[in-house]
Amino acid sequence: MILFLAARPVTAPPVRPARPVRPSPRRPRLRLRLRSRPLAPYRRIFAVPGTRAFTAANLLARLPMGMLSVSAVLMIAGSRGSYALAGAVTATGLAATALVGPWTARLVDRHGQARIAVPATALAVLGSLSLLLCVRHGAPDWTLFASYAATATTPNTGGMSRARWAHLFRDDPAARHTANSFEQAADELCFMLGPVLATLLCTTLFPEAGTAVAAALLLTGVLLFAAQRRTEPPVAPAPATGRPRSPLRLPELPPLLVTFLATGAVFGSLEVVTIAFADGHGIRTAAGGLLALQAAGSCAAGLLYGLLRPSGRAGHRFLGCTAAMAALMLLPLLAAATGSLAALAVALLLAGMATAPTMVTGMGLVQSLTPPGQLNEGMTLAVTALLGGIAAGSAGGGWAVDHLAGTGAAYGVPAAAAALALTVTLLTARRRPNRPAAPVS
Repeated sequence: MILFLAARPVTAPPVRPARPVRPSPRRPRLRLRLRSRPLAPYRRIFAVPGTRAFTAANLLARLPMGMLSVSAVLMIAGSRGSYALAGAVTATGLAATALVGPWTARLVDRHGQARIAVPATALAVLGSLSLLLCVRHGAPDWTLFASYAATATTPNTGGMSRARWAHLFRDDPAARHTANSFEQAADELCFMLGPVLATLLCTTLFPEAGTAVAAALLLTGVLLFAAQRRTEPPVAPAPATGRPRSPLRLPELPPLLVTFLATGAVFGSLEVVTIAFADGHGIRTAAGGLLALQAAGSCAAGLLYGLLRPSGRAGHRFLGCTAAMAALMLLPLLAAATGSLAALAVALLLAGMATAPTMVTGMGLVQSLTPPGQLNEGMTLAVTALLGGIAAGSAGGGWAVDHLAGTGAAYGVPAAAAALALTVTLLTARRRPNRPAAPVS
């Protein structure tokens, strides 16, 4: 009897292979996992502890970036009756940001995100509140310039978030590619929703509502972001030689910043020309929707680009992205020549799909060129170049609208800016590091 019981497990296995023929209740789960596999790169980066918390806080802090300038223009123009004054005030703030931003980023690299970002944000919020009170109580015009210039200490929240991803995945280029794609899509989303929210608050509540809400969101978001200490990059040790060299002295970085400058000119001119085109057709209210389509195309392309396996060399990918941007920016020019708003809407949607991959790959190159201890400063320089390009593009687009025959011809300005970005990339491609992308695990 004992021998019989001991022998039973030996004869059992030959019977079991027939069981998988029967329907298994687990198959639907397997198909569900297979269907969700395309999102695996994003699930992978957000599986790291702390990443969801700092990302949510950073999105809250980043949304005001698309609100502050629009809110200031609506608030000042509504109370003083002068768009020229409103534009001059915001331009002054942009110039101050270009000067102060890299300095603030250098302090973040030297002393840590939490120690610098919180007081810098507090000073910027005080500047916004000062602007609000000066407008509300009819203070002299010079106080508006001084108040808005104080907001230049606003830290580069997007750069700080990218620095955390770069630290967490410092040995995983594929994960950094996915993270940079997500960050670019988040930028597009915030700059798409920010102006809409600012306009809604300023027009439905009171003119100062947009600035007040933006300041509150900025301070709250930065405080929550700074509280996430476990994902914060370590402070870079001070160099033994004293003051660290500026990333601008790296031979490969200035040409790359020129490309960012030209890409910013694409954004700035496209916005002004689209508003003028819609206004010329008597439907200025449609301008916001047209620009939202362009931002939506860029946001979707950024997310999809993060799902792709990065292959080839980073310099070659950047060249391909700028070439695609230069080609697709011809579409609005061709669509505007037809006079059809529907054709222009489709063209803007398609044109936007090339900008996010260009920015994602460009930011990746900035990260690879900049020393780890100066990452915030390097990315802030890239953002500063973008802001300068936006200002130049806005001015160039406005000039083209006033002086060229027909508003549609002004779409030649963003097309020319994209061509300039491609030209600079072609001329400097050999000077960039050509490291092959790591395979996705």
